[in-house]
Amino acid sequence: MTEILAPCGSPEVLTAALRTGCTAVYLGGEAFSARANAKNFSREELAEAVRLCHIRGVKVYQAINTVITDRELSECAEAVKAACELGIDGLITQDLAVAEIVKNCCPGLEIHASTQMTLHTAEGFLFAKELGFSRAVASRELPESILRELCALPIECEVFVHGALCMSVSGQCYMSAVIGSRSANRGKCAQACRLPVSAVNNGRNTYALSLKDMSHLPHLRELEAMGAASLKIEGRMKRPEYVAAAVNAVRSELEGKDYDTSLLEGIFSRSGFTDGYYTGRPGREMFGHRSKDDVEASAGAIPALHELYRHEFKRSEICMKVSIKEGEKVTASASDENGITAEVSGGEPQKARTKAADKEYLVRQFSKLGDTVYTLKELDCEIGEGMTLPAGELSSLRRELCSELDEKRYEYFTRRPKFTERDFELAKPEKAKQCGLRIYINNREQLSQLELSGVEMICAGMKLSEELLREGFDREKLCAVMPRFTFDEKRDVYRLEKLAEQGLSHIECTNYAHIRIGRRLGMKLHGGFGLNVTNTLALRALRKAGLTDCTVSFELKASEIAALGAELDFGFLGYGRLPMMLTANCPIAAQRGCKGCTGAVYDRTGRRMPVKCSRGQGYVEILNSDILHIGDRLGNFPSAKFVSLAFYEEDPRKVRETAEAFRKGIRPEGEGFTKGLYFRGVK
Repeated sequence: MTEILAPCGSPEVLTAALRTGCTAVYLGGEAFSARANAKNFSREELAEAVRLCHIRGVKVYQAINTVITDRELSECAEAVKAACELGIDGLITQDLAVAEIVKNCCPGLEIHASTQMTLHTAEGFLFAKELGFSRAVASRELPESILRELCALPIECEVFVHGALCMSVSGQCYMSAVIGSRSANRGKCAQACRLPVSAVNNGRNTYALSLKDMSHLPHLRELEAMGAASLKIEGRMKRPEYVAAAVNAVRSELEGKDYDTSLLEGIFSRSGFTDGYYTGRPGREMFGHRSKDDVEASAGAIPALHELYRHEFKRSEICMKVSIKEGEKVTASASDENGITAEVSGGEPQKARTKAADKEYLVRQFSKLGDTVYTLKELDCEIGEGMTLPAGELSSLRRELCSELDEKRYEYFTRRPKFTERDFELAKPEKAKQCGLRIYINNREQLSQLELSGVEMICAGMKLSEELLREGFDREKLCAVMPRFTFDEKRDVYRLEKLAEQGLSHIECTNYAHIRIGRRLGMKLHGGFGLNVTNTLALRALRKAGLTDCTVSFELKASEIAALGAELDFGFLGYGRLPMMLTANCPIAAQRGCKGCTGAVYDRTGRRMPVKCSRGQGYVEILNSDILHIGDRLGNFPSAKFVSLAFYEEDPRKVRETAEAFRKGIRPEGEGFTKGLYFRGVK
């Protein structure tokens, strides 16, 4: 059976998941977990979780899946070391620094590429394999056809099958950070998307950024057949009842058994469930929010759900052998399906006063396994003539035998990879000789008044890059910005190949797939902000992967950027509407249709957030209402080799004036500007 991966935000939830039949769990420790608001597990609780799971043959994956800052690298290495010592089966991570730590310190520890890495194409999955990942978690937005392709690759594919569905592509949501300094990539998402937002500024309480929960239950056997390695349930913030209901439903569906769908719908729902991404039908029907009826249904479902995990889930059929011979201690042994064997002995038997022990009597006593994970498959026995043992002593022997088998199974399923301390000797910060200017344009007209001699590079989307090359634009000064998300990687590769044939040599890698693609074409690779680089060790990993330079995360403070080591040239985003969200389901199209496009969504206060359409790529970007402008504070970024100015709706005059302001270090005039997160930081 394909792995059933259950979320566990606390020890109580772990019990519910184990008792309903999961075959693997994922959980977080006290640091570096992308669900920082869950109860999570202390070191002692992690140790007990590993023991409980391994007795049952269940794997334990620890999420160390936030982005890491330089000051946290040593603490992160300690967390990885602890995972090795505790016998954690694998780590789930998004930060390349964690992958570097594992590769150098404990290569025997399995690592999985978190969904926050935004891996959604074959090239992205294969890049993860290059880095040493044994499994990649696919983005939730993918249809069946792409998932089928990913499952056929020489790296395991993990697929979300039930749970909350973020409006944003995972790893590419900055809304909570920009609005309230609570970073989703740091595990502190405040779920701003669940608040009222409308595609029409009419003050109505519509929920244009809230999707229904996903549920792929009808497609589980299809996913299993196509080779999905793991079926993942979302919900480390959820109650035990929720996890129990979801695990029970997934297991029952895979086994072809009936289950009560009303319990699953009752415990948590946002106006129902959706499989719109899987079936390739995104749109209005996928949207929903948690209503009063949903809350009331949840309260009513809880008592019935307790029955699902009141008893231990039977996981192992065992064969027992019992010997009761005169003058010898009674012995009992048990073997499971893996050949794991335990043996215990008790006191000496006695002559029966009435009825001697027989096989039926022993089967009756040793099959009382209700509080264990075992069922009795068969029992062999050797009984001396007229010998017996009281039922109480046999019960004690049975309990001792099961306990011993538990410990043998724990030892059998627990691996503790060796962790070797390493000094990574990271490069120190270096002051840049100059900070180059990179201009991102949205249309050709924005270049018409710009003095190009003072610009290091012009960055444009693929279609606009094609137009500029046809018009004879300087190919050495042009950088093609790859799509941040795609449903047709082969088309994107073909277009890039054509650009390369025309002499284009620079591309911006907005996700990890582009590193492999651009490298194959011999191009100069520039990492985009969507790679979420926040530390020097990640910069080193990207240098080794072939990047020329990288735009670091705009969630870093200016002081943190200034302290980054010179492992790879880097820059930062200095101007533009910060992209708060990348989504494959346009909120405007869902409410009004493309013909009624308003070009923006509005929050409860009437604040306008522009929506930038990718024009055929299948995604939109929701931009901040205020414009980032850091032109008068460039001195706070002494080690940055370049600053990027991203223009969207600006006219040519505004583009020229803004570029001049950055060259001269001039403060912007008027309202509607922000310094972003560079001085307030994130939690």
